[in-house]
Amino acid sequence: MEKTEQLGPYTLSWKDGVFPLGGDALALGAFSTVKPGWRVCDLGTGSGVLLLLLARRAENLSLTGIDIDPLSARIARENLAANGLPGEILTGDLRRSPLPAGGFDLVVSNPPYFPVGSGKSGGPARSEEFCSLEELCAAAGRLVKNGGRFSLCHRPERLTDVLCALRAHDLEPKRLKLVSHGPDHPPSLLLVEAVKQGKPGVSIEAAVNL
Repeated sequence: MEKTEQLGPYTLSWKDGVFPLGGDALALGAFSTVKPGWRVCDLGTGSGVLLLLLARRAENLSLTGIDIDPLSARIARENLAANGLPGEILTGDLRRSPLPAGGFDLVVSNPPYFPVGSGKSGGPARSEEFCSLEELCAAAGRLVKNGGRFSLCHRPERLTDVLCALRAHDLEPKRLKLVSHGPDHPPSLLLVEAVKQGKPGVSIEAAVNL
């Protein structure tokens, strides 16, 4: 069964078996810094939703995505084509991708949240079975140019893991925001943006509600 959602000027479609549109992607798409003409790469792109969300915010982006799941990669290609957006979607393992080192101004990812064996996997798309947080940050650190940005969303309880993994791969956390489902609810989402070879110092932005 195919589902669709309107994202500003673009239409996102996905089928059963492809990770559905959620508030995490919408929040990350709005949070990430992006400027016209930037080269953008989405690691674990799924349906390509983050590429569409960023393309509606800045013109003339060079769009690239990679996903290990062939169905997801095909849907992402179809979404770009259906919306008249040029880009490249690779099917493969982001840990061993042929993408150029230092080739991107912005790398983004809505990754699996739960370590293998944590008891909180939520299914294959939510567990780190195929890519750990450390491996994700290693890939992002290789792909983003010096001074470029890596933006991701994650679980608040893994804040320390996220910040340590980023720094270990020369990605200095610069912006951090927490998101909750309402003023009376604890944060349920962490948004972080890091700069390759950036100077120390992180800005904690006002929390928002989904």
